[in-house]
Amino acid sequence: MHVDLTAEALIDIGPVIPVIQIRDPEQAPGLARALVAGGIRVLEITLRTPAALDAITAAAASCPEAIVGAGTVLNATDAEEAARAGAQFAVSPGLTRELSQACADLGLPLLPGAVTATEIMTALDLGHRALKFFPAATSGGAAALAALASPLPQAVFCPTGGISPDNARDYLALSNVRCVGGSWLTPAEAIEKEDWTRITQLAQAAVALGRPG
Repeated sequence: MHVDLTAEALIDIGPVIPVIQIRDPEQAPGLARALVAGGIRVLEITLRTPAALDAITAAAASCPEAIVGAGTVLNATDAEEAARAGAQFAVSPGLTRELSQACADLGLPLLPGAVTATEIMTALDLGHRALKFFPAATSGGAAALAALASPLPQAVFCPTGGISPDNARDYLALSNVRCVGGSWLTPAEAIEKEDWTRITQLAQAAVALGRPG
């Protein structure tokens, strides 16, 4: 399923985007279906394992209700490979002009990382209003994001890094936060055991966190 969405629209779909590391692409279909069953549709599969591209392909093909993207996209080659694999969006820990242009050329919505005022201004200049605040916990957390809202109201965020069910609402309560990213929805042991019921329950609990507005 092709989804013609901007990065800004993507981060408005639900309160949490799971950050997924998967080592066996054969587990991707079950994982994707379990998350969707729990109400989570936007899935970020990080390019941190050799299986990531195949997992993106498998998840997208088997679960058309899911919007499957690639995380840890660092350069134009990563973006091109992700798009070929079927990724419908890209997430990066930072931003370069080359990556911005590559994703634009591919028609691949990009959620780039930015934490300082200078990085955010650069991203805005390159046409990116929706940003990943990463690593959130070590970059000032919710207090830093709250402080950035007044001088840079154009930017909206998906903070990731150190987010958990215990602090997610602190971020989601902020005017400039649309969703959060986290790995707690897809624990490695649950994926390894193919405990899809547990994954669905974690997704349901994440949806229940709510979001601003």
